[in-house]
Amino acid sequence: MNTPSPILSVADLAVEFDMRDGVARVIDDLSFDLMPGETLGIVGESGCGKSMTALSIMRLVPMPPGRIAGGEIRLDGENLVAASDVRIREIRGNEISMIFQEPMTSLNPVYTVGDQIAETVRLHEGLSKRDARDRAIEMLRAVAIPAPEARVEEYPHQLSGGMRQRVMIAMALTCRPRVLIADEPTTALDVTVQAQIFDLLRDLKEQTQTAIILITHDMGVIAEMAQRVVVMYAGRKVEDAPVDELLLNPKHPYSQGLIACVPHLQAVPTVERPPLMEIPGVVPSVSELGRGGCPFAPRCAQAMDRCRQQMPPPSTVAPGHQVACWLIDETRAA
Repeated sequence: MNTPSPILSVADLAVEFDMRDGVARVIDDLSFDLMPGETLGIVGESGCGKSMTALSIMRLVPMPPGRIAGGEIRLDGENLVAASDVRIREIRGNEISMIFQEPMTSLNPVYTVGDQIAETVRLHEGLSKRDARDRAIEMLRAVAIPAPEARVEEYPHQLSGGMRQRVMIAMALTCRPRVLIADEPTTALDVTVQAQIFDLLRDLKEQTQTAIILITHDMGVIAEMAQRVVVMYAGRKVEDAPVDELLLNPKHPYSQGLIACVPHLQAVPTVERPPLMEIPGVVPSVSELGRGGCPFAPRCAQAMDRCRQQMPPPSTVAPGHQVACWLIDETRAA
């Protein structure tokens, strides 16, 4: 059988920002593939580079002070890094769409939600005003917003947080993109609405075969939604594995720490619940990045002198499972 080609391929991506005291590399040597119809989870603490990765794919890195300093981002073989601004505007919102973290800062407060959804299809598909409005109603219905004919005339402040997030999903899916980036799509929503949003994304993916990049810090969401996971720390990929393998057999100390931090419900009341773990320390600041060695070494209980001096390269530990950690070499040698 022929192996399908990735619909999106990120190779050796590097993103830099000019700072007062020099240049900070906020994304360094990042590579991963997204297959058609796949949900790829990207996890890590705040400040690990997840959202910057999404902005890089969308070519929304603010320039200046930022820039894509190296690498490639290929959509069906086309290098988006080298594409013109005109071409990127054709792709953005059409072939690749993004759901941003906070809908109130992403939706324009002075336009109705219908106008904002319709604008996308009028721009990319050239629909008339009437047809674009009908498409907006259709998309609001698709994301399970009640009475879409009435809601299409409402403004963002008239909707609940869950409905605003559904509007953002409707906008992102209006042109039936091949790739959808969901950056913390359920931030600040209650658990009931979160479940509805994830059910919606799952259903829409099955209907449209859209590939999804799901950015989150919630390992429970990853377990529920993703087929494969990229773990990021300080702008670098530290582990890349199928979701079941990562959750059951994480190899990198940072991945192990993230999973250990998830609280467990004890099924048997008489059995002592395992203690809630934490990862000591904090993610390095932008000014501390790129100082040599593994960036996780200051927080790692298993760090060796080699970890503090040299950046570990990615190693393949199983089919489809890569880890960037010197402990892998030590284990193999032993």
